[in-house]
Amino acid sequence: MIVIFRPHAVEDVIEAAAWYEAHAPGLGEQLIDEILTATHCAQENPELFRNRPSRRQRPPRSHEAFPLSDLFSVVGETLYVHAVLHGARHDRRWTERL
Repeated sequence: MIVIFRPHAVEDVIEAAAWYEAHAPGLGEQLIDEILTATHCAQENPELFRNRPSRRQRPPRSHEAFPLSDLFSVVGETLYVHAVLHGARHDRRWTERL
């Protein structure tokens, strides 16, 4: 399965990594490593992260050390990452990405 980060997801990662790096050197790089690890897990078995959406349900957290969620879809053999959002972000921000 191939992985494609949509442009908004790339912006999310850059923004979050810059914020964490500004607060503690090395933390931005750690965040990127964790995002890549979570994405690899989703790539290997996307059903582990399956979410049954409802109007009030957020995507499941996919990162251990950071309060972030990856929003992705699978079409055929491609995993599309639509967003990587902080848990404090408003629900509307991630639902607009679908």
